[in-house]
Amino acid sequence: MRLHILYFAWLRERVGMAEEDAEVPEEVATVAGLVAWMGTRGAAFAQAFASKTIRCAVNQTFAGPESVLLSGDEVAFFPPVTGG
Repeated sequence: MRLHILYFAWLRERVGMAEEDAEVPEEVATVAGLVAWMGTRGAAFAQAFASKTIRCAVNQTFAGPESVLLSGDEVAFFPPVTGG
C-alpha cells in the first residue's frame, strides 16, 4: 500500500522531512498499525513515534487508531494543538 505521509512541527524536525510517499507493508491496515510500523524505521522514527501524544488525520479528517487506511490516502502526523 502506498501512502502520502506528512509530518508537522517537532515530528518533522525529528524525522528530518516534511513529507514522503511511503510503500507500507500489507499488514499495516490501520492508523495504529502505521504508527507501530513507523517506529521500526530507524532511530529518528522510533524516537518520534514513541510519544503517546501524536495526533493523526487521514485525508484531512481527524483519525483514531482504529481508522482503516487505503492505498493512496494522505496521512498527516502532528502534535496536539493548544489554543489560548
